[in-house]
Amino acid sequence: MARLVPVTDAADPRLTDYVRLRDVNLRKSLEAEHGLFVAEGEKVIRRAIGAGHPVRSLLMARRWAEPLADVLDGLDAPVYLADDDVLEATTGFQVHRGALASLERLPLPSVDTLLTTARRVIVCEDIVDHTNIGAIFRCAAALGVDAAVLAPRCADPLYRRAVKVSMGAVFALPYARMADWRNGLGALRERGFELLALTPAADATPIDEVKAAERRALLLGSEGDGLSSRWLHEADHRVRIPMDGAALARGVDSLNVVAAAAIACYALTR
Repeated sequence: MARLVPVTDAADPRLTDYVRLRDVNLRKSLEAEHGLFVAEGEKVIRRAIGAGHPVRSLLMARRWAEPLADVLDGLDAPVYLADDDVLEATTGFQVHRGALASLERLPLPSVDTLLTTARRVIVCEDIVDHTNIGAIFRCAAALGVDAAVLAPRCADPLYRRAVKVSMGAVFALPYARMADWRNGLGALRERGFELLALTPAADATPIDEVKAAERRALLLGSEGDGLSSRWLHEADHRVRIPMDGAALARGVDSLNVVAAAAIACYALTR
């Protein structure tokens, strides 16, 4: 049974896992040092625990103890109960969802191990926005993608904002991180993946016109710059999502990376 511990001071050292959750640089340092991440909201907390992440502690408004009672019954971890003003002073924002959990990260598989059984994967290059990473994971998991591979500079899928936006899909989609961007696509080629580089370029092939291969990997670039010239060159096909002619005439020639990822993942898995 979890231990219910009332807390009245935001400076209480037992709440260190939850301090200044909006401070990205601080959180990167703190979470890397302690091997933790923070889940926000009842649904996401349940999914994180269900995925096997050990719980370090929970921090919540008193009113959430009852809705999460079944979860708390099975935990051997402290549950810190605090008023809303203490939650806000600790985290740096109004915790509308009422409950937070600090959980331990699990070891990531190697890229090679991840690709052993996957047939459809997404490969993200330098997508540094946590909201975009979370939303892309949600799209990929919902549309039947098997796994995700991240370039070294990609945002952390377990950063609080990414977890929240994904609605816990980051726990449903296996992923690994490349150790080497320059030669990172080689592992996919060795496993027999056909590489499809998504680009808005007019001379790229419409994605639904590329003949399906047994194993396919969709390469996604950053919101502004898109894929690097190196990855575009290494791809087997440069593919695009066809834009409506009237939209093109109005200067609308592309989609944001999340919308593009959703459409492309649908095409990839059909």
